[in-house]
Amino acid sequence: MMMSTNETMTFNLPDELTGFRDVTRSFAAEKIAPYAREWDEKKWIPDEVIAEMGRTGLLGVTMPEEYGGAGQGLLGMTVVVEEIARWCGATALMIAAHSGLCSTHIRLAGNDAQKKEWLPKLANGEVIGAWCLSEPECGTDAEALSTRAEKTSSGWVLNGRKFWITNGQRAGVFVVTARTKPERGARTISAFIVKRDTPGLIIGEREDKMGMRASDTTPVNLENCEIPEENLCGELHEGYIDALRVLDRGRVTIGSLSVGLARGCLEEAVKYAAERQSFGVPLHSHQAIQLKLADMDTQVEAARLLVRQAACTHDAGRPDKQLSSIAKLFASEMASRVGWESIQIHGGAGYTKDVCVERLVRDNKLCEIGEGSSEVQRMLIARAECKRHSA
Repeated sequence: MMMSTNETMTFNLPDELTGFRDVTRSFAAEKIAPYAREWDEKKWIPDEVIAEMGRTGLLGVTMPEEYGGAGQGLLGMTVVVEEIARWCGATALMIAAHSGLCSTHIRLAGNDAQKKEWLPKLANGEVIGAWCLSEPECGTDAEALSTRAEKTSSGWVLNGRKFWITNGQRAGVFVVTARTKPERGARTISAFIVKRDTPGLIIGEREDKMGMRASDTTPVNLENCEIPEENLCGELHEGYIDALRVLDRGRVTIGSLSVGLARGCLEEAVKYAAERQSFGVPLHSHQAIQLKLADMDTQVEAARLLVRQAACTHDAGRPDKQLSSIAKLFASEMASRVGWESIQIHGGAGYTKDVCVERLVRDNKLCEIGEGSSEVQRMLIARAECKRHSA
């Protein structure tokens, strides 16, 4: 995507990623699409499906090859997440939290020993990861988190509560942010690796959510949770700074998730408009429907380009935070618009669970909230633009 030479720029995926996309697309159509509605109702993705994703390489797409991954970077992540989200947002969200948040934090901030211990297991799905930042009184204002880490002679003791933790029930390892200085500020927070079987790590019950229902979301409590000194992930007091780097990438991933959901809504609408007869002709013969489909297609294509462009800046080592926010904002809000139009085209059928569109629309609402709401993205974009013009 967007690989340039001195003379040309191409917007095609490299051959290796095209092959990876095709493998993911086949896997999603065969292993996910027929069962996504059932998983949504049961609020769970079967363990064997996740294990197979690990064996197929879908969980390690961003991971360096030396740790058993595919080494395809953030662009590769956007390709995988889009293909999975086309059929099931919850499964794509599981991957986004596992690979895009937990694994990425360890890869960006962890030391060599931590990377060697955890990244191969995360890449092949032997262990599923979770990322613990949000708290009951701390969402967007992450600097205000109250979970504390106190130094002891042998390590650290963690106390606090984390909320909205994706993969909370199935994760084998957690990256937890906690305050290591009493005052508020960017450099008062550190990150820690906590194994699931650590005494004092308490996993709560699954949330009953509007969408992304098959993805388990739980509170995680830490009650005198003792961990060894070497479980500090990154430099002391730099956990918040590292978390922001993770979130910048995560926003691009969420953007690709929305692109996948919107693509699903578009493809289902096109299919239905060809099959459904109205006034003696296929639905797509009516100009009113053609206008809707054209606008939907245009928006999906535009969002995909923004997302992949943002991913390429990270992979090139020149991350564009403003572009990441633009991609996330546009893609997530676009997917809701496209989803509602798809329901409108389906008419009464679109209002039932017999058609997957209603589930895709429910799933997408989280993308307008999680990893920085639309309001937060607009603030970040505006601040960056004002700073650029005043420089």
